[in-house]
Order: sequence, then structure tokens, then C-alpha cells
Amino acid sequence: MRHRCKLNLIINYKPRLKNTDMLRERLSPADLALYQKQGYLVIQGFCRPDEVNKLYQTALDDDAMRKNALDLNDQSGKKTRLSLWFTPGNDVFGYLTRSERMISSVAQVLDGDSPVCHFHSKLMQKEPKVGGAWEWHQDYGYWYKNQFMFPDELVSVMVALTDANKQNGCLQVIKGSHKLGRVNHGFAGEQVGADMVMVDNALKTMELVYVELEAGDALIFHSNLLHRSEANLSDRPRWSIISCYNLQSNLAYNETSTAWKVPVDVVPDSAIMDWEAVSLSDADFLRKENDPALKETGWEK
Repeated sequence: MRHRCKLNLIINYKPRLKNTDMLRERLSPADLALYQKQGYLVIQGFCRPDEVNKLYQTALDDDAMRKNALDLNDQSGKKTRLSLWFTPGNDVFGYLTRSERMISSVAQVLDGDSPVCHFHSKLMQKEPKVGGAWEWHQDYGYWYKNQFMFPDELVSVMVALTDANKQNGCLQVIKGSHKLGRVNHGFAGEQVGADMVMVDNALKTMELVYVELEAGDALIFHSNLLHRSEANLSDRPRWSIISCYNLQSNLAYNETSTAWKVPVDVVPDSAIMDWEAVSLSDADFLRKENDPALKETGWEK
């Protein structure tokens, strides 16, 4: 059963908002209680169809996405592709990740006194028939290597750019698994994967949920939520953008990028459609060799 909430968008904005300004609360107390209970929350219609079309077309047309895509092999050797960048800019994806609807929702679920910062965003590209799987993991299984101190001050928001369902390898989550704390992770192919003994125990104890989304829906999920996805063996692509946020109070002692400690410069929701957008060619994309999560530290053995 899918638990969903509706996000109420507002039309009139001042030209630009500061991160410290009072943002309109978009999520209800019931939504927040559900997020705390199960570790995730689905928001229907987070982006309108015209916004999704513009984002998806940009992902297809902007050469920077293709040139900076990383291929990561799953355990079967299938490739999953992602393009990851740190600083949100004046491109359409930057306008989404900096939007008032996004930052207000993130601020509510993180529920802290510090400003919201953007850690990174990544475009996930699962092509028909060839898109690889993501092994069971927690995001904090990666970010622990970046030495972020507090997993409760980290969150991810996935916006579906195409429909996501069981057929094309939608995200699977173990409901409530964020309450386990950090699970040990090692390498699974070129990915970082969770200890499968703990995953199997979690699957015996908690509910497995296939998070099926329509294009424009969003999934907000905790950094310790166990999740995975199957390979895309369908004839339809599954593309999404996942933006990851951090509270400025949450220090990272092994992270060379700086976006994680810079408060987001919030823009109106209307910026995606109405503001002039630049290319992503100047974005600070991640290089595989620079990712601390893909380097051995010794505790993976």
C-alpha cells in the first residue's frame, strides 16, 4: 500500500527567498509523523507535467549530463548510469533543487535550527533492457565515509522524471529500516552494499515496499532507510533526479566539496518554467576517482 500526501503549491512569490526566511510549511503533522515512522514519504504531483517535460528534455539534450555520466557495475555486471554534481546552479535542475517547495519540505522533515544545504544531486539514468540494479544500501552507508556526523540531518528527495514501476525497476524500500541505525557496508560490484545478513533479517521483520511513482511524484527518504532497485528489463526508461540535503550543523570531516555547508539560495517555484536557465556544462560534477565512498577504508572486509 502506498502512503501519499498532496503538496499544496502557492502561486505568488517575492522574487527571491533567503534560506533563513520563514518558508511556508508544505507538509502536515500527519505527513511528518508518517515520515518518522516509516522513513519515507511519497508526495504526489510534486512537479507539474510541463515542469517534468522541461526537466526530462534538458536531461536528454544537455551534453554535460552525457559527458559527465558515471557507469557503475552491479553484481551481475550490468551498468547503471548517473551524473552527480554538488553546487546547485542557475540551470533548470538547480531551480528545482533550490525551489521553495523543495527546501520548505526538506526543512520540515529535518526539523533543525540550522539552514538547509545542498550536498549533491544526481541524475539516475536506467535505460530500457540494459539499466543495472542498485544493491541494498543506506545512503549513510556511503556518507559515513564522508564522515558526516549525524545521519538524522541528511535526507534525499527523488523526483521521478518518468513513471517508475515494478516493470522498469522502481525503488524498493524496507519500511521502518531507518530505525536500525547504520548497517555495515562493503562493496557489491562497483557499488557500496549493505551487510546482507542484516538486510535479510530486516526483510523478515519489516515490510518490503515497491515505491511506484508517476512522473512528477517525489519520494523523501531518510539517509538510513534501506533501499534497492532491480535492473530495468522493460522497454521503457526510468529516469529520476535525486537531490540530497544536509543541515549546516552536520559537519563532514572527509568531504572535499563545499556545497554541503553552504545554505541554499532559495528561488520561487516558478523559476523552473519562467527564469532563464544556463547549461550544466559549468557544474562541479563528481569524478569517480574522487569519491571517498568508492575507496576502501579497511572496515569493508
